[in-house]
Amino acid sequence: MKKDIGSVLALYPTPLVVVGAMVDGKANWLLAGHVGIIGHDRVMVSLAKPHYTNKGVKENKVLSMNIVTEEMLPAASYVGKVSGAKEDKAGVFEYTTGESGAPLLTASPLTMECSVVDIYETDGFESFILKIDHTFAEESVLNDKGKVDYHSLKPVLFEMPTYEYVKTGEVLGKCLSFADQYKK
Repeated sequence: MKKDIGSVLALYPTPLVVVGAMVDGKANWLLAGHVGIIGHDRVMVSLAKPHYTNKGVKENKVLSMNIVTEEMLPAASYVGKVSGAKEDKAGVFEYTTGESGAPLLTASPLTMECSVVDIYETDGFESFILKIDHTFAEESVLNDKGKVDYHSLKPVLFEMPTYEYVKTGEVLGKCLSFADQYKK
């Protein structure tokens, strides 16, 4: 028998990203774990309304989502802990600027340059619905067919109920490969 534990968000873990946005002409970085896929070319990042980064995202209508690796965790955690309204975080990471003007984090092996297509507001949060304009990946995280290889990428995952960072685990099988084992 299952126990009703209330209205609990239970879809974690999710990939951890550093959101990059220009705010008042400077690159600003924010650690985010509330991310999701809403189509093959659309993603969402949900940020608490008071975040300084939101100002730049709303003004410029662009941002970058940079996958966090284990090596990036100290700096990524730092940009999640301090506010850009109180500290200039532009120098925390080296970056380039994308076609849209979004800052693209150099240290991340996989970066998505995105444009805002909608903003969905809920109590305390602004969820930015994003079109993926460009995805930049280091050769080292691509397989021989040019697809992202998560065994090489090794993204850090964020687990909400315990606020822990976790790693990806072993492969169970190919997508839909278990269907033949189903007994009607």
